[in-house]
Amino acid sequence: MDFTAQPKPATALCGVVSADGKIAYPPGVKEITDKITTDEMIKRLKMVVKTFMDMDQDSEDEKQQYLPLALHLASEFFLRNPNKDVRLLVACCLADIFRIYAPEAPYTSHDKLKDIFLFITRQLKGLEDTKSPQFNRYFYLLENLAWVKSYNICFELEDCNEIFIQLFRTLFSVINNSHNKKVQMHMLDLMSSIIMEGDGVTQELLDSILINLIPAHKNLNKQSFDLAKVLLKRTVQTIEACIANFFNQVLVLGRSSVSDLSEHVFDLIQELFAIDPHLLLSVMPQLEFKLKSNDGEERLAVVRLLAKLFGSKDSDLATQNRPLWQCFLGRFNDIHVPVRLESVKFASHCLMNHPDLAKDLTEYLKVRSHDPEEAIRHDVIVTIITAAKRDLALVNDQLLGFVRERTLDKRWRVRKEAMMGLAQLYKKYCLHGEAGKEAAEKVSWIKDKLLHIYYQNSIDDKLLVEKIFAQYLVPHNLETEERMKCLYYLYASLDPNAVKALNEMWKCQNMLRSHVRELLDLHKQPTSEANCSAMFGKLMTIAKNLPDPGKAQDFVKKFNQVLGDDEKLRSQLELLISPTCSCKQADICVREIARKLANPKQPTNPFLEMVKFLLERIAPVHIDSEAISALVKLMNKSIEGTADDEEEGVSPDTAIRSGLELLKVLSFTHPTSFHSAETYESLLQCLRMEDDKVAEAAIQIFRNTGHKIETDLPQIRSTLIPILHQKAKRGTPHQAKQAVHCIHAIFTNKEVQLAQIFEPLSRSLNADVPEQLITPLVSLGHISMLAPDQFASPMKSVVANFIVKDLLMNDRSTGEKNGKLWSPDEEVSPEVLAKVQAIKLLVRWLLGMKNNQSKSANSTLRLLSAMLVSEGDLTEQKRISKSDMSRLRLAAGSAIMKLAQEPCYHEIITPEQFQLCALVINDECYQVRQIFAQKLHKALVKLLLPLEYMAIFALCAKDPVKERRAHARQCLLKNISIRREYIKQNPMATEKLLSLLPEYVVPYMIHLLAHDPDFTRSQDVDQLRDIKECLWFMLEVLMTKNENNSHAFMKKMAENIKLTRDAQSPDESKTNEDFCNDKSYISEETRVLLLTGKPKPAGVLGAVNKPLSATGRKPYVRSTGTETGSNINVNSELNPSTGNRSREQSSEAAETGVSENEENPVRIISVTPVKNIDPVKNKEINSDQATQGNISSDRGKKRTVTAAGAENIQQKTDEKVDESGPPAPSKPRRGRRPKSESQGNATKNDDLNKPINKGRKRAAVGQESPGGLEAGNAKAPKLQDLAKKAAPAERQIDLQR
Repeated sequence: MDFTAQPKPATALCGVVSADGKIAYPPGVKEITDKITTDEMIKRLKMVVKTFMDMDQDSEDEKQQYLPLALHLASEFFLRNPNKDVRLLVACCLADIFRIYAPEAPYTSHDKLKDIFLFITRQLKGLEDTKSPQFNRYFYLLENLAWVKSYNICFELEDCNEIFIQLFRTLFSVINNSHNKKVQMHMLDLMSSIIMEGDGVTQELLDSILINLIPAHKNLNKQSFDLAKVLLKRTVQTIEACIANFFNQVLVLGRSSVSDLSEHVFDLIQELFAIDPHLLLSVMPQLEFKLKSNDGEERLAVVRLLAKLFGSKDSDLATQNRPLWQCFLGRFNDIHVPVRLESVKFASHCLMNHPDLAKDLTEYLKVRSHDPEEAIRHDVIVTIITAAKRDLALVNDQLLGFVRERTLDKRWRVRKEAMMGLAQLYKKYCLHGEAGKEAAEKVSWIKDKLLHIYYQNSIDDKLLVEKIFAQYLVPHNLETEERMKCLYYLYASLDPNAVKALNEMWKCQNMLRSHVRELLDLHKQPTSEANCSAMFGKLMTIAKNLPDPGKAQDFVKKFNQVLGDDEKLRSQLELLISPTCSCKQADICVREIARKLANPKQPTNPFLEMVKFLLERIAPVHIDSEAISALVKLMNKSIEGTADDEEEGVSPDTAIRSGLELLKVLSFTHPTSFHSAETYESLLQCLRMEDDKVAEAAIQIFRNTGHKIETDLPQIRSTLIPILHQKAKRGTPHQAKQAVHCIHAIFTNKEVQLAQIFEPLSRSLNADVPEQLITPLVSLGHISMLAPDQFASPMKSVVANFIVKDLLMNDRSTGEKNGKLWSPDEEVSPEVLAKVQAIKLLVRWLLGMKNNQSKSANSTLRLLSAMLVSEGDLTEQKRISKSDMSRLRLAAGSAIMKLAQEPCYHEIITPEQFQLCALVINDECYQVRQIFAQKLHKALVKLLLPLEYMAIFALCAKDPVKERRAHARQCLLKNISIRREYIKQNPMATEKLLSLLPEYVVPYMIHLLAHDPDFTRSQDVDQLRDIKECLWFMLEVLMTKNENNSHAFMKKMAENIKLTRDAQSPDESKTNEDFCNDKSYISEETRVLLLTGKPKPAGVLGAVNKPLSATGRKPYVRSTGTETGSNINVNSELNPSTGNRSREQSSEAAETGVSENEENPVRIISVTPVKNIDPVKNKEINSDQATQGNISSDRGKKRTVTAAGAENIQQKTDEKVDESGPPAPSKPRRGRRPKSESQGNATKNDDLNKPINKGRKRAAVGQESPGGLEAGNAKAPKLQDLAKKAAPAERQIDLQR
């Protein structure tokens, strides 16, 4: 029953009246006119309503009878009646009339129909009040209209749109939460019939629906939003085209005037997509167009919209519309920063709601994690961490890797976010185990990474790592047993670098505690100028350990004043740093001090924050006596096998060893906490274990903590002494060392105890059994160092008769001739290990005496120098292997360096001995260079070595391995900064500037390079180039900053050096000729740098990246099977001097394909014997060799490799040399004897056919070659050039001097 069945309206019934011309009313209803009262009119209208309600469409007689009444009710009198009850009753009558007369309405005038429907629409406003007495009649009106679809009559009207708009607005405005579902259903029926059965939806009508989706309207009337939502869902097929047209007008054509909602298009798209994506089938391509707009703000708006569409939980837009998704992903690389930022923020929701899209997002997030904008990098981290905290499965390892990278970001805000995010993940998935073992395994690397950050220079990083450790890795608020269990297994599972970082963290905190303790001690002393000066220095030291040291200085000074005025506060601080302070007491003290310093009127108190930083660093929140006992119990359980080590992912052996190492570290920082019989009993049990590392750590713990054992725990003492004696005599070398030091540290009768060890060991020394020599030598050396007054004299005879004469000067066994330059520790022969320990014993003996009255130091230095000259083969019997020789060279060089740390011995080290020691850093063995450089750096950074030893690092410019050059540069930077900082922090240091100021290393460096064995001719361009690179290697680091006009200072030093004579060789004219030859003190390039402070164009790292010829690598050539079987070295056979040229003939370790000492094996050249080669054809032969890759240029030097067996070439070359003049003296080998023997078997058989690599191949594509020659200019030299450098008599060092 609706009006759409027969759309044409009725005309025959219009105007029909009763036979007598009067209006017929229902029985009992009197005439309704304006003559009666309103109440009477309402009464009569109710009866009319009742009559029409009871009528149906089949009552033809009644329809004809009441037609005049129907027309009468549509008169202006009723439609404009002021009484709302009258209007409501009339509206109900009219609705029934449309129902009864359907499909033909009794009204034919379009204007009348419009007035009637506008009238009925106005009455529908009464639906708003559900509590009204008339609400049921309003509901009846709505129900009648919806059921009959009365408004469909209006389709025939020209201005029907006005009626529909008014109807829609009315219905949306009256709907509220008090309406039941029936009301909403009838409204939907009414509106959907208009949309679906009409010719289309006009823009105004569409606006009346869409306006309810705008957030502002949505928040005001949630029910109207729901009504519009359901209406759109119901009419999606019809209304989609209208919606598409609207968005096309606004988005594509830019006609914002078509609708008042144009400015809300993106909000509307979001809501429509949430209602039904089909509503936007034609709109999505338009969004792809807008994503490519030239307007950044417009792109930003579209990105925000699409982020919500793609990221919503139930959205499958990314899979349904791949082109749009790919276009959206492109906005991650948008030039507009806010667009990139919005894209990154979207990724978090996308990862959480659509894990399947993580793969698409990963690459884009990777690029954004390196974005130049700090905020974007920060938000990348937030995005990934947020998703990972929701569910670790949502992020892959690559995404977590981006966060890992950002822990080293240049910006503190980004680093902090990355570190805190990772810490939260570790606590959630590893400590709490919220997602099982698999998730814990996935993020197990976090603990190591976070601790590695402690290596960074920034104090902010260090403080954050400490905070993370205390709150996330080992939460300090846990109960003691749980906290120690957490620490115990954490320490056991850390990698070595993380363990070192954690140890360093405890060390720094302990050092800061000692600084505060010393400050409090100064407060107890009477006020004086010296006291104030010391206190100021201590405050500056403390401030350096706090964030923003500049501001921290002022706050620390203020805190110091408060400490001076408040004795109670001082006592609280003393208790906090007391060795006996428990973790609970520390917590109370920190809160009490913070409470006293807090200011209620100042919500943000920077001073209080700084003090809290200090208190957090010095408070013992993890370790006290109770904690140590808990750790020992855990270790006992591991020893007994009752601990749950395997469940924690740690083997019992690892747990025990790591537990002892942990206790050893804590014994340095918290020695007092160990003093209990129970703890020492457990340590004694560890001493009896077979694991050498465990026993060693236990001895060291006794050494650090056992000062009161002798007086307080006699039973422990009586058990410990025989164990220590046994370890000193027959334990491992490390155990022996610790046992001797332990006896010396904790016993009062140490002399007696040490004598009981010394005497039997010194009598039982036997060089024929080197395996049993190592431990005794270690013990004897440390005993003589710790108690020199008692054992120096007895040791002298041991040194003279056994160490030197019997052990060092004899080779009892023959080393394995495998050609390796280095072997692992387990493959080193016992005899060589014994010799190394013998050298260390000599040094310890001398360091104990600290005087040279007996001239023993001179003899020892001559012995060590001879070992370096002989390349480690002191007896020169050729019985020792090359790898063993490397060990002995390293030991000798390290020994000289160790002796130089003692002033009395530094004075007697001759320049020649110093130069020999320095040349160890250019050793042919990679490991020797590496270890020697590390020892040198360690001693210099502690200011133990004189300044001249820093000049040795200049020789690292010749190292063929890039990593070694880079390491040397970092060492120089560290040493220079430490020395400059020391001078700033210690005013008294100005008196020792000659030994502290880094710039004073320049004269030492120049002197060292002037006596470089490779520098033989001052006119040789190649040699000068090597010298220049060594100078630049040092100068570039020194002159990074022109501090205190240091550039001019060094220029003046260079000028003064030109006016001096060499004190080492004052009477040799050749040695001094270059010091005063002209007024060109320095090269033009150096002059530019000294005057302007601008480095050469090669760049800051030029010196690091440039390889030089160096003693570090000799080319070893192995004969192939086609040769005669001779083991003679090809180079030696060709020219006796070439084997001695340590740098010109040394090969550089290329970055790829070359290794040395197995790790960096030397490349081998395949050589075919050549007989009777015509010297005229020599150049052609060398050119062919160069073509085959056997010749490479190094720093522009012309090199050649000639074939074995070409004796005639050598002869003819010599003849040419004789014609041109006397041969130039050859460069002696870095203090070592020349060798003509074959170096054969230097590498593995599979390297036989590899070409020799003399330096880095500058012609290779892709190689870094700052300052190098063009690739195509490397030509083979003539053999005459090779012969011009014939060797003179080698330099010898007088061992008897």
